[in-house]
Amino acid sequence: MDKYQAIQYLLEKRIVAVVRADTGGDDLVKVVEAVAAGGVHCIEVTMTTPGALACLETASRQLAKADVLLGVGTVLDAETCRMAILAGAQYVVTPTLSVGVIAAARRYGKPVIAGAFTPTEILTAWEHGSDLVKVFPASVGGPDYIKAIKGPLPQIPLVPTGGVELENVGDFLKAGAAALAVGGNLVSKKLVAARDFAGITANAKAFADAVKAARGR
Repeated sequence: MDKYQAIQYLLEKRIVAVVRADTGGDDLVKVVEAVAAGGVHCIEVTMTTPGALACLETASRQLAKADVLLGVGTVLDAETCRMAILAGAQYVVTPTLSVGVIAAARRYGKPVIAGAFTPTEILTAWEHGSDLVKVFPASVGGPDYIKAIKGPLPQIPLVPTGGVELENVGDFLKAGAAALAVGGNLVSKKLVAARDFAGITANAKAFADAVKAARGR
């Protein structure tokens, strides 16, 4: 899908699973598949994971015909952004505001979700071309903070990350979040280490169901 289709896909699914692990390889690909099997179709593999680029290459090839949007996270610089896109990343996520990464993602026609926290950072990310803005850590302020930001900046689609749990999915969406990103509460390192792919699928299903319930579906 092209950039604009990918953005619409993110906004439609409204939940992103952040896959972060201490080891890469085939198990990481199985984690991605397990998340998708649970109904979470937007998946972000972080660059802090060993072998992240190789995983992206393998997963993007194996899931080419699947209903999955595979992205890359924790991207800190334009060079890493380019390598990840060449490896198959369909969207790019940063933990902090990096104008260079935003520019690189736009240069290669990929959606970018830049990380920010303060109103100034959020607006700056938007003005430099971030397609959505990741609010991190969302555990600081919670849904009330998202609601407060949406007051003066209603035009910016916000993606709370860090602190999103099953119990507050509905609260974040009601507060105006465009989408949610979930890391350890969905793909825990404990489950990954134990190769408990069924457990990961169950977690993904629970979050997918919570989003549907919050949307009245």
